[in-house]
Amino acid sequence: MINKKLGGRKLKKTVAEFLQAEDFAKGLSEISRLPPRQVVNPLFSFLCSIDERVKWRTITAMGKVISILAGSDLESARVVMRRFIWQLNDESGGIGWGCPESMAEAMVQNENLAEEFWRLLISYIQPECNYLEHPVLQRGVLWGIGRLAHSRPQYAHHAAAHLLPYMESADPILRGLAAWAAGPIAGKELFPRLEKLISDQSLLTVYCDGQMVQHSVGQLAQAALDSANQRQIKGRYNIPKEGHPL
Repeated sequence: MINKKLGGRKLKKTVAEFLQAEDFAKGLSEISRLPPRQVVNPLFSFLCSIDERVKWRTITAMGKVISILAGSDLESARVVMRRFIWQLNDESGGIGWGCPESMAEAMVQNENLAEEFWRLLISYIQPECNYLEHPVLQRGVLWGIGRLAHSRPQYAHHAAAHLLPYMESADPILRGLAAWAAGPIAGKELFPRLEKLISDQSLLTVYCDGQMVQHSVGQLAQAALDSANQRQIKGRYNIPKEGHPL
């Protein structure tokens, strides 16, 4: 049984063990049983892990914990979301590793947070808004938008128009993530570029459903086109008004 009064180093060590567990589903369940406000801080520290598996598991756990927190104390969950936003602000002095991804995961897990923060996430790829220039952070935002698009497309729809520049990037990871994100939300204006990307054999790894899976950019572009051709955007879901970023 978990000692819910664990503090400081012991709590961080316990969280680390759960993140590294062979059975991560069980580890995530154990993390979810810890007091959410206490476990947020150790999770923040693991977002910077150089171990990709630990980093992505942390993002999953962070989204779960924030959603649990939102269920009992929505304002406290908002505080954590604003902490991500601050970390992505130049004035914070930080870099914000894992913050866009964690924001998105929290929105996937909790619709109240999605309704409040989707505009902010999309604003990070809008040049006229809170555009992030760091390529690694751009990857994080695109993954976050893709994660939201594949789970709650109604909140990611307005991102579609801003994906095109990333599909034309010299960075194959940005091209691939933009194509992946476009699948559930792409309009016909993106079809020509997606078609051009089909022959792109550059490889990237995408974290999805708890697994790190390697794809070519072309495979992701083809999947996006297939998805777009199989659905009609209009009437498929209720698209909220774009409004202004928070």
